[in-house]
This record gives sequence, structure tokens and C-alpha cells, in this order.
Amino acid sequence: MSLKVVVIGGVALGPKAACRIKRVAPDADVTMVDASKLISYGGCGIPYYVSGDVSDYRQLQETSFHMVRDEDFFKACKDFKVMTETRALSIDRKAKTVLVQTLDGTTTTLPYDKLVLGTGSTPRNLPIPGRELGNVFTVATLDQAIRIKEQVAGGDIGSVVIVGGGFIGLEMAEAFADMWGIQTTVVEVADQIMPGFMSRSMATIAQKHLEGNGVSVFTSEMVQAIEGEDNKVARVVTNKRTVDADLVILAVGVVPNDTLAREAGLLCSDRGGIVVSKTMQTSDPDIYAGGDCVLIENMVTGKLGYYPLGSLANRQGRVIGTNVAGGRETFDGAIGSYIIKLFDYGFAGTGLSLPVALREGFDAFSTHVIMADHSHFYPKRDMVSLEIVVERPTGRILGLQGACHNGDSVKGRVDAVAAILKYRPTLRDVSNMEMAYSPPFGSAMDVLNAAANAAENILLGRNVPIDPVEFARLWENRVNENLLCIDTREWGNAEPFVTKYPEFWKNIPQGQIKDRLNEIPTDKKIVLLCNTGGRSYESQVILRHAGFMEPVNLQGG
Repeated sequence: MSLKVVVIGGVALGPKAACRIKRVAPDADVTMVDASKLISYGGCGIPYYVSGDVSDYRQLQETSFHMVRDEDFFKACKDFKVMTETRALSIDRKAKTVLVQTLDGTTTTLPYDKLVLGTGSTPRNLPIPGRELGNVFTVATLDQAIRIKEQVAGGDIGSVVIVGGGFIGLEMAEAFADMWGIQTTVVEVADQIMPGFMSRSMATIAQKHLEGNGVSVFTSEMVQAIEGEDNKVARVVTNKRTVDADLVILAVGVVPNDTLAREAGLLCSDRGGIVVSKTMQTSDPDIYAGGDCVLIENMVTGKLGYYPLGSLANRQGRVIGTNVAGGRETFDGAIGSYIIKLFDYGFAGTGLSLPVALREGFDAFSTHVIMADHSHFYPKRDMVSLEIVVERPTGRILGLQGACHNGDSVKGRVDAVAAILKYRPTLRDVSNMEMAYSPPFGSAMDVLNAAANAAENILLGRNVPIDPVEFARLWENRVNENLLCIDTREWGNAEPFVTKYPEFWKNIPQGQIKDRLNEIPTDKKIVLLCNTGGRSYESQVILRHAGFMEPVNLQGG
């Protein structure tokens, strides 16, 4: 008899697992079930469909050779059955059956030898008054995205409020503000956008970029109510203000959809999520699970974590498909890599941000480096900003994040570090990392090498830094802090600041500082700065050698 496999979930993991099973075991009898009519689509492309970058939602379902992945496609090209608009109601592990129900209420029992759960995630519940009003949406499925775009394309939406400053919230903010020209506001309860992913300094860069492109961003604000008129949303009330809204997006994160597994008695975390082994098996060896419904190991911390990413779901689907068909592949875990496009900038990261590293108990610090992504003499180049997170005293690298107008530049550096993070690399590994070099593509000393070198200088006490967030606090209180900024750039760069703030800003170019030591006051809090942090660091070395131990160097310039 052929192997009977039932796959529950038809967006990312499910189709990948089902296709892999049929490639490895062509005689397997595979049935895939999904509650929606729309299956096997690129969910991460939803914001770009709403924006209009992707003109037709069916493009998100297409293969690279432009065939739409629907029931007929999977039957004809992949040789397995798909049941859409069909809900899985329960699993009988003893009988090895799944009870499913179609839209008309008809129930059917599907027998299985192996079962694959790809039930995905559900939007996090936000229990606020008014969430049931018209034009209040989550962005969890392609069906919802189609409804959102229909509303926007109708021309009656002049203002949008997005609740949540994470990936989906910010990508949707760009979609509304950039392509549709809609007044867009993001409200985030945390004190920064992208909490848990970006450091405060990197989040500040991202927020400034959003605001510079017309998006209003309010952090440290809690939505208290959504108010409406004629059963449609009209405004959003926070603890600090009221914002007009013709449409509201609730983007406060997702939680694992583990209900079916939990009701079947499979091992699940108290915090949500199905617990799986390295082979992606649940506590029942005949049931596999992957994608947004499972917890997997973070390969930096060694702890279980939740990573609802389509890229992980597809890779896990291949492992599951191989193992269901008789193989023995493993999925080691996740590093937590991400990238997001915000207008004309790319922001990317991998591993732990500094706030997360500290929360996880690491004695960690970070350093911020800004440098050209290509050789400085090559005419086409962009400045890339990198922040590397390091453990004391070992020099172990815990994470990296960055930003650049050229998103490919920052992605390349982040991917290079992501590839080695699970091997516990140190600063020396990245300082000496061999990067492909030619002036149109990089620098002889890559910005990634430079970031590791800067971090090593801090670790060894040669560079005494101040991060941009702390500097901003000092500058706001510059009178009480008795602050003096010594600008180590040439006069042409420093002149506007010296003229505007003569009491707090002094220009001593780096090449002159050793001859002007008598101008360095000893009764002020001194911050050395330049465009990128390089010349100010050289100046700090000179000053420390001369006995001036207090001046600090502004990271990143």
C-alpha cells in the first residue's frame, strides 16, 4: 500500500512539504487541506500587492514560470490532491484520521499514515473597543489584503492608522504613504519601532526615515479605542491623542495557531507553539509540524523561540517532506535574520540586538560603524551603517544589524555573519573574514571588517565610545551636562555647528589635534566626533596618549 499523507495548511510550509514528499516518494498518496480558496502564495509580498508594486494578487500565487498554484496546478503538475475551503476540525491520533468540514457543512474523515501540520499563525488579539467596526483590518491572509486594496482603490480613504510598529505595520505604512499618498500614522506601544529586532539607535534611524517620507510615528503610546460613525472607523484614540482614520490596520504581531495540535494532545508550549524535534516531529512521531505554528531553537541563545518567517517555513517544509518520505534530515534552528525595505532604504539584521542580548543575560556591548559600501574613490557608492553586538570578555559575536540606501549591500554583510553565527564566531573571525573585493562592489577593508576592528578596540579599552542615543540625551541637556563637542572634521564641515553653538561646539581637525592640546579643557564633558567615527577615534588615541582620558568618541559620527 502507498503511504497516505495528510497535510493541513496550504500557504508556505504545506505546499513545500507536499511537493517534496511526491518528489522523494512518487507513489505516496498526499492530500493537502486549507480553509481558504487562495493557497500557496507569498504572504510576505502582501504589502507590495496593497501598494501596487504587485498589480495582481495572482502574481503572489505564481511560479517563476507564471503558472498559478491552485488545485488544478498541484493535481496536474505535482500529482497530489488539494481540498480548499475545507477546515480541519480535529485529529484522532489513535485512529490516525483527520475530520474535515467543507463550506456547506459536509464532514469527511481523512486517514493518514503521516500527518503534517502547517497551520500557521493568527493575529494577536487586541481587546480594544471598536475593533469590529468596518474598515478595521488585520493583514494575515491574502483574502484580507484583497479587501484592503479594494477599499484603498475606491478613492475614499484619506487617512490610515496602523497599530503596531513591527515588520508588517511598517511595510504597510510605506504601501499607503508612498504609492497611494494617504496620510499614514503608526502607533507603537513600545518606546521604539521594531522592538526586539532593532537597537534603539537603529530604530531611530528607521523612524527618522519614515517621518522624512511623510509617515507620522508615535511611540510609547497605547491605543485605547477605535471610534466610528455609521459602523465605519472614524478615529483612533490613544492615551496621548486622537487621530483621524478612514481605515485601521491592526499589526500587533501574530501567535502560533496551535489549537488543532493542542486539542489532539500534542506537546505545546505554555506560551503557545508546537514543540518539535530537530527532525520536525511533534510528540507524536507520526505527526510533523513546521512554519509559523512551531517553536524552534535559537542557535545563538540555545533557547526555544518563535520565528514566523516564510523563508524558514519553506526550508522546514523540505526537511519534513524528506523525513515523511523515509529520510532523516534535521533542521537545526534559527538565527533570526530579517530585512525590511522602508521607502528607499534597506534595514537588515541577524542574531541578537543589544537590548535582546542584555535581556538574555549576556554581558554585551555594541559598536556602530558608518562607511562606504564600495571603494571611496568609485563614483557609485552608498554609506552603510552597521551595528555589531559582542559578548564581553570573549569577543563572541552575538548579532549584527545595518542600514543602507542600497539594500543589497547591507543584506550581503548581514548574510555573511548569519552564516557563521551558529558556530560562535569571535571578532577575530569577522575582522579577518575574506570578502570578495573589487572597487565597484566593495572596499579593500570591508565595512564588516571595520566594524569588527572597531568593536575589538572597544573591548580592549582603546576606544571609549558613546552611542548616538546617549549622545542625543547629553545634547538635550548640554548646559547642565557642561558638554563640549570637539569636531575633528575640517572647518568647512564643522563651521555651521560652531557658528550656531559656539559654547558647545569647537573645531580641531584631527590632523591638528596633537599641536593644539592646550585648547582641550579639563573641566568639561568632551565628545569627539566626525562624519563616521574614524577621525574622532584617531583623535581620541592622541588625546589618551597625552593623558586626556575622559573624552569619548561618538560611534558612527
